[in-house]
Amino acid sequence: MSETVNATIRTVVRDHARLPVDVDTLADDEDLFAAGMSSHASVNVMLALEDAFDLEFPDAMLKRSVFESITAIEAAIASLRELAA
Repeated sequence: MSETVNATIRTVVRDHARLPVDVDTLADDEDLFAAGMSSHASVNVMLALEDAFDLEFPDAMLKRSVFESITAIEAAIASLRELAA
């Protein structure tokens, strides 16, 4: 995945996840929920990601594992982009 996608995801997480730590200090595969993201905040992250990437997460992807790390979010976005292509 491109650095631009990673940077956009990090911006969305920074703005909407309400983490008590700076997202830039987290590794791509670090658990965002363990870092302090609540389930409610993850919904805000999902909605902001849909806007940022002009896509929609299907119901089957609306689960904790899809949003638990930058890496997982990147994989989900890549999957959705492949389906749309």
